[in-house]
Amino acid sequence: MAMAKEQLIENVVGRVLSLLGEEGASSCGYEKVDEAVAAAGAAQKAWQWDFSLEARMRVVDRLRRDLLEGDVIREVSALALEETGMGRLDDKLIKKRLAVEKTPGPEFFATKAVSGDHGLVLEELSPFGVIASITPSTNPVASVFNNTLCMISGGNGVVFAPHPGAVKSTLRALEHVTRSLEASGAPSGLVTTLTQPSMENLGLLMEHRGIQLISATGGPGVVRAALSSGKPAVGAGPGNPPVVVDETADLRAAARDVILGCSFDNNLPCIAEKELFAVNCIADELKKHMLESGAFELKDPKDVGKLMELTLRGDAPNKACVGKSAPWLLEQIGLKVGGDVRVILVETPEDHPFVQVEMLMPVLPLVRVADFDEALAASLRAEHGFRHSAAIHSTHVVHMSRMARAMETTIFTKNAPSYASIGVGGDCPTAFTIATTTGQGPTTPLSFCRTRRCLLHGAFRIV
Repeated sequence: MAMAKEQLIENVVGRVLSLLGEEGASSCGYEKVDEAVAAAGAAQKAWQWDFSLEARMRVVDRLRRDLLEGDVIREVSALALEETGMGRLDDKLIKKRLAVEKTPGPEFFATKAVSGDHGLVLEELSPFGVIASITPSTNPVASVFNNTLCMISGGNGVVFAPHPGAVKSTLRALEHVTRSLEASGAPSGLVTTLTQPSMENLGLLMEHRGIQLISATGGPGVVRAALSSGKPAVGAGPGNPPVVVDETADLRAAARDVILGCSFDNNLPCIAEKELFAVNCIADELKKHMLESGAFELKDPKDVGKLMELTLRGDAPNKACVGKSAPWLLEQIGLKVGGDVRVILVETPEDHPFVQVEMLMPVLPLVRVADFDEALAASLRAEHGFRHSAAIHSTHVVHMSRMARAMETTIFTKNAPSYASIGVGGDCPTAFTIATTTGQGPTTPLSFCRTRRCLLHGAFRIV
C-alpha cells in the first residue's frame, strides 16, 4: 500500500512538472511586484463595479465546481506533499476539498438597515481593493483555495506571495484557479501571484501603494512584518493548543479523537492538539485506548532523548522534522513500526520541551495531573497566552465552561478532534487563517471587507 501511494505521488508530480515546463512558470504569475499589483488592481475595479452580485455568485460557483472536478485536488495535494515533504496525502485531500466546499462565498453577506425617527441608515461591507496574501508552506494549496474564495467573494483582487518552500504547488493551484475564473468571464488578473518569492519582493509587495490590505499566514516574522507595514492586516498568530481529558470523559472516544486531531496532516494545522493533560485517575485507561487507536508509546528514556535530539533545535522544532510522519520520526532513531502508527506518545512532566514548544509534528506529550483544576492551570501555562486554540474531552458542563472562559482562545473544541472546528465533521465554515493576533478569528469573506455607512435623513421610514 505504501509503495502504491509513493508511486501515485511520483506519477502525479511528474505529470505536473511536465505541464509546468510546457506552460511556463505560471499563467497568472509575475516576476515584478509592480506588474502583479497593476494587473490585480485593474481587474479588481472591473470586478467590483461591472459585475453584479448574481454574476459574482456564478463565477464563484463555477470555481468550486472546476476545482472539485477530475484530478485537480489529488494533483495539487500530491505536488504539495512532494515539494514540502510535510503531511499526509489522505489528509491533504480532505483539507483541499474542505477549502473548496466549506469556504463561504458571496451568500455570506447581508446588508444592515436601521430606520427611525430621523430616517434610514444602511451599513454594507465593501472590498478593501487589492489584498496581498502571504501563504505558508504548511498549507499552501488549501490557503490559496480558501483565501481566493473568501477574498474575491467580497469584491477584492488578490496578489499571492508563496512561501519559498512551496512555490510549485502554489503556482499550480493558482493556475487551476485562474483558468476557471477566466473561463467564467471574470476579469483577467483578478488573482495573480509573485513567481520569485524573496524577502525583498515581500517587502515591496507589502509597501506597494496599490495594496490596501495584507493577509499573513505563516511564522511570527511574517506576521510581525505585516503588522508593522502601516496598512490594515489580517494576521494569524502562534499557538500551542492543549487538550484536557478529565475523569468524566468518554475515554474511548476521547482517545480516538485526540489521536485523529493530533495526527491530522502530521500535526501541521495550527489548531491541532499539541499537548495532552490527563487526570491521573483515568490516564492509564486513556493511554490504553490511545494505543489501540494508532499511538505508539515511547518509554525508554534513551529513546526519548534521541527523539528530543532529532526534533528540537534549542527552543524551536527542527524544521527538517516538521510535518513528518510518526513512523519516519521513529525510524530516524532506530525504531521500525507499522504504517498504521499515527502518533508518538511520550509521558513527560509539564516543563518538558515537548509540552512547551509548538512541535508541528505527531509527537504528543501526555502530562498526568491530579484533577481538573491542575489540568486547567497547566493548559494556561502551556498555551503561553496566545489565545489561539484549546480543547477538552468531558461530560462535566462546569469543567467545559470554566476552561472555555479561562483559556479565551479563538477556537475551543469540546468532545471532538480539533479539526471539527474548521469544518471536518463540524457545522461551521472552514478557515486556514486563524487570525488571533488581529482579532478576526477564523476568516470568512467578511474578514476581508470594511464597513461603510450611508445615512438618509428624514426619509424612507414607512411606518
